[in-house]
Formats: sequence, structure tokens, C-alpha cells
Amino acid sequence: MARAQFEGPLEEAGPCAWRIPRSYRDDMRVDGLVFASRPLLDQIRDDQALEQVVNVATLPGIQKASLAMPDIHWGYGFCIGGVAATDPAEGGVISPGGVGYDINCGVRLLRSDIPEREARGKVRALVEELFRTVPTGVGQGGRFLLEEAEIDQVLLEGPRHFVDRGIGTAADLVVTEAGGRLEGADPSLVSKRAKLRGRDQCGTLGSGNHFLEVQVVDRVLDRQAAAVMGLEEGNLAVLIHSGSRGLGYQVCDDYLARFQDAPARYGFQLPDRQLACAPVESPEGKAYLAAMRAAANYAWSNRHLLAHLAREAFATVFGKRWQKLGLEMVYDVAHNIAKIENHRLGSGVIKPVCVHRKGATRAFPAGHPEVPDSYAAIGQPVIIPGSMGTASWVLVGQPGGMEQSFGTTCHGAGRRMSRAAAVKHAAHRRIDRELEAKGIYARARGYKGLAEEQPDAYKDVDLVVDAVEQAGISKKVARLRPIGVIKG
Repeated sequence: MARAQFEGPLEEAGPCAWRIPRSYRDDMRVDGLVFASRPLLDQIRDDQALEQVVNVATLPGIQKASLAMPDIHWGYGFCIGGVAATDPAEGGVISPGGVGYDINCGVRLLRSDIPEREARGKVRALVEELFRTVPTGVGQGGRFLLEEAEIDQVLLEGPRHFVDRGIGTAADLVVTEAGGRLEGADPSLVSKRAKLRGRDQCGTLGSGNHFLEVQVVDRVLDRQAAAVMGLEEGNLAVLIHSGSRGLGYQVCDDYLARFQDAPARYGFQLPDRQLACAPVESPEGKAYLAAMRAAANYAWSNRHLLAHLAREAFATVFGKRWQKLGLEMVYDVAHNIAKIENHRLGSGVIKPVCVHRKGATRAFPAGHPEVPDSYAAIGQPVIIPGSMGTASWVLVGQPGGMEQSFGTTCHGAGRRMSRAAAVKHAAHRRIDRELEAKGIYARARGYKGLAEEQPDAYKDVDLVVDAVEQAGISKKVARLRPIGVIKG
């Protein structure tokens, strides 16, 4: 059923920034603030994701504004592309719907020394080898079978657990957000069912919008930043998009059930039961944070193993060790997460707040203490996947993001069709052949996966990254063009 267009007020608040004033609804505690260009705003108005921005503005303890990125679309509780920071000292809440079911869904980018001209005759073989090596699809298990005690170690340590066993390198951890490990994770607060679901899924791609793409760096806009990242025009790169799989989904489901009556217990009302939340400092809030951190560590481990498998496939096809091919990590960022971070609030005071990023990417600027030393001069790399038939982008965080968006930017192109609508739109078409006509060789478990993720289902990623650059929250570095893709 089509959702009605958002009819609320949108006031221009700056370059590619639009305010939904607090006066729009009596229960709003702060304004809504949407980052988008005018052409994107016309698309964004077409569903009720903006009403979700308003709903989030009612959360106890919310600071500055309820934010949305230009890839915004309808989600569970929060819109996808939504950002909110709450102050625990003011009764600020944490909401599983503000993180999402796929906890720490995110992306990992590897660069290479392989020129496209040397790979042209091997793309099909490479994609086939990746498809054989990397488990894909709903419920698919992998070769890294974890007993419960080892799962607890992964939940606690993240990918460091595998590096200590010779899988991947310590250098990979340095260029992973938070070093691939959130402190305060507590495996005992993750249910046995969640652990059982995660037992054979670490090192698996999954389905939906998750993918592994072989790409070409086809345009460099910031040569200094690209050089620091090792991105050279014409060379191959690998982009991996996956998350915490069934384990993270179960953690979210478990705590949503636990949170349903929390608002009544703590004396506040919500406009949407999907926003179920509890104060960050409450027993429920602390338990969810600890379990979510554990699931986030699992997700970083999953992408770490996926990168290991990708390196193996490249080594097989090119007949060289991955180190000789230059398959080094650029960065890994989370898209669905809540973190306690220090930010400057409206009063000018720097305070710890709980930043929810749902379908949004951390984007800290040059010199920020959480940016690795290797990127201190340019800012944190930001990786923005498009769709499998269009470009992806690499950006860097900018100081304007700290001022306007709690150091956050977009996370992708953003859907403009539901999955059901995309499948209907793909009827009687061969998406794989359409992609091949564009020079992109795609492999998937079935027709539906390609139909759901066809390029027409997404907004124009170039417009999305233009908007965040014009808003001053991140800056374009390089554009990546896909030539091969595997999906579930």
C-alpha cells in the first residue's frame, strides 16, 4: 500500500539542509533536520520517512535535532538514514529501532595494485571464484564453525580473535572503525538462540542488499586523500557489504520485546511503538548496549573473514599472494550502530551522548582523536556504496559534520522502491544480462536477489554524495565503478 506524501513544513536551513520546525507537532522536543538537494527532496517527500524523523524528535533526552541523510527512506521505527543523539544525563534513551535489525551492517574497502587492463580477461573467472569461495544467500553457513565458547570470544574481541590465529593482519584492525572492537560488550547478555544463529555465519555474505563487488577506481577528485588511501585511478578495488547476520537480528528482536513496556515503566509516551526505548542508564538500556556491542564485534569479525576469503579468491585467480597484489584495507565503517561519543552540544559544552546511526556513516574530520594516525591529515575515510549497476564513492569526514550532524554522513544511495515493487518492476527482464551489457558480471543465488537490488530500485548515488558535500559534512575523494558482483 502506498504511503501518503509528507505534508509537513520544510524550511531551508542552509546548503542542502531543510528544517522541520519543532512547532510542527506538540510532542516534538527538537527540530527535524534533513540533508538533501531539491531534486532529492521531491523523492524523499513521497513516503512517510519524514514523519519518522518527526517521531524521533519526541524521544526523551534528544539533543540538537532529529537528523536524516539524503539517502533517507522508510524503516522500522527510525527511518533508514536517520541519526539521533541523546544525553544520558538528561534521561536520554537508547532505541533498538534506532540501530536496526542488522546491527553493524557496514562496508569494508580493499584497494589493490591490479590495473583494470590486466584484469579484463579474468573478471568472469574472478567473480566465479569469489562466488565459490564466499558463502552467499539466506541462512547460508560458512567454513568458520564456532563453538559457543569461541563465539563468546568473537563477541568480546571482534576480529582480533582471528588475527591472533593468523587470519588477516593487525594492520586491518588499525583501519577498522573502533579498531573492530567496542568495549563494554557482554556475551552473557546475548541469548543462546542468537549465538546458535551466529555459529556458522561468521564469514558469510547473506542476502538482501549485501554484496561483494569488484570495482575500478574510475575517477579521483582529491588526489592527496586518494594517495594516502592508496587509491589509484584505473586500479581494482573490492567493496564488501554485510553485517551481523542472524545473530544481530536475534539480538535486536530479543531486546525489542524486552523494551515494549519500558516507556510506561519510565513515564513517557511514544508516537510509534516501533520506537520502543529505555533510558541509556537503565538496566534495560545498559543490557541492550552491551549486547549490541557484542553483535557489532561479531559483524566486524564477519567482514574481516569475508575480506580474507576475497583475498584467497584473488590469489587463486591471479596466481600471486594477496600481499603481492596490494589487497590492503582502506577502511571499514559501520552503518547501523549506537555509540557513546563526546560531542559539542548547543550550549557549547562537550558531553558524552548516545549517537544512533541507522543507515548512516560516521564521518570524523582530520585531527579527530578516533581517526587513525595514517588518516589524521585527511580525515576518516567514508565509503558509500551505490547499487550494483552504478558507482560507489569514497569520501572523507569534514569539520562541518561535527557541527551539524554529530560527525555523520549518508551510507549509500538509498532505496526508492520497496523490494516487492522492484521485483514487479523487473518482471520479464534479465537483470544479469542488463548488467553484463554495462560491463558488469553478476552472480547470485537466484533471480529474486538481482531483481530486488536492480539499479532502478535506488536513488542516484551521485546526487546523494553531492548533497552531503554541499552541506559540508563530507568531501568526495574518488568514484568507484563496478565490474563484477556477487549477491545472495
